[in-house]
Amino acid sequence: MAMRALAFVIVAVMLGGCVEDMGGTLAPAGDASWTARDKALMSNLPYNQAAIPETYRRHIVAYHRKEAPGTVVIDSDNKFLYYVLPQGKAIRYGVAVGEEAQAWSGIAKIGRMEEWPPWIPTPGEQARLGPLPAYVTGGPHNPMGARGMYLYSGDKDTLYRIHGTNQPEYIGTAVSSGCIRMTNENAIDLYNRVKVGTVVVVLGPGHGDAPFSPHMALAPGISSN
Repeated sequence: MAMRALAFVIVAVMLGGCVEDMGGTLAPAGDASWTARDKALMSNLPYNQAAIPETYRRHIVAYHRKEAPGTVVIDSDNKFLYYVLPQGKAIRYGVAVGEEAQAWSGIAKIGRMEEWPPWIPTPGEQARLGPLPAYVTGGPHNPMGARGMYLYSGDKDTLYRIHGTNQPEYIGTAVSSGCIRMTNENAIDLYNRVKVGTVVVVLGPGHGDAPFSPHMALAPGISSN
């Protein structure tokens, strides 16, 4: 969650062709891969679970960009995060993205991963949103949520993250300080698919894909987990 511009070299990843929704929503991310701590913390949430609109639930979609399988691609225009799969498919998750003034784009890698991470507000967040605590322990009350995936440029922490949230009602909006928020369930699901070193591509404004076509059929033969 950062307040400064992201100094990445933006490469030409905004290729034509887009994604085609294959229509069916995947079952909600199950708890089979949750840890005992996950199950305990998620069983007594200090916030109300939100009814996520169909558009922003997990979908399998046809994917026609050129990023390699295993890449994470964020379409801030449409509030989607894609985890690229083999054979021209991707898992699409709804996300909350940065407000217009805090938006960023470029290329990064996941440099660190943490379960139920703490939150240390930046000086900029203190100035804009404060007064805030200097340190918030991990847990469902924490705005970082169930998982944190920390974006690095080279060996430098950019202060931008992909993470869970304690405000799932904002999925599908531009509200954060620049980070990418997912529901805690989906943050856990993505966390279990990526690794340190995974490439993350954030598309610049105006380079997102056209809205999906909800009448398409779900891609066959893809597991939801």
